[in-house]
Amino acid sequence: MSNSKHKDLDDKELLLRYYQDYNNDWLGTLLQRYTMLLLGVCMKYLKNEEDAKDSVQQVFLKVIHELPKYKVEFFKSWLYMVAKNHCLMKLRDKGKFTAEINDQLMGAPDDAEAIPQAIEKDNQLQLMEMAMSALNEEQRTCVTSFYLEKQSYQQIAEGTGYTVMQVKSHIQNGKRNLKIQMLRMQNNE
Repeated sequence: MSNSKHKDLDDKELLLRYYQDYNNDWLGTLLQRYTMLLLGVCMKYLKNEEDAKDSVQQVFLKVIHELPKYKVEFFKSWLYMVAKNHCLMKLRDKGKFTAEINDQLMGAPDDAEAIPQAIEKDNQLQLMEMAMSALNEEQRTCVTSFYLEKQSYQQIAEGTGYTVMQVKSHIQNGKRNLKIQMLRMQNNE
């Protein structure tokens, strides 16, 4: 099975197939799709091409090892977080995670609130991803299409077969249920 045979499949379909048979060909297609993104993320943090290239390979290995443990909904954002965390750990381990680098990464010089805010934002994004999996299929599809893929009500209706009114209802209910689910998850932590 060659990667080129399934380049036309979207991320969700590749993930679904990967979770069905854990065949790394599906994962290989996903990783190949985001190699340049990973390199860009690693360059942004590490500022060194060789370190960045090494880190991309290390992130690939980590993804191969870690992905079976999680039910990932949004591969690109999950992969970005894995790469970012890898780079931050690498900087910290090298002793290069100075206040100056931290300010540069967080984009908020002299702001003592920047680190806790960034951590809170990452936590909220992870909570949201987990909460999304609790929505029913209709709500998850409509919310994802509207907010993440920036589709209009009409585009979602055409892509799903729902009426525009059903799309609006699924988005409204999904948004409310997402908020409820995230509050529950925060209270259980």
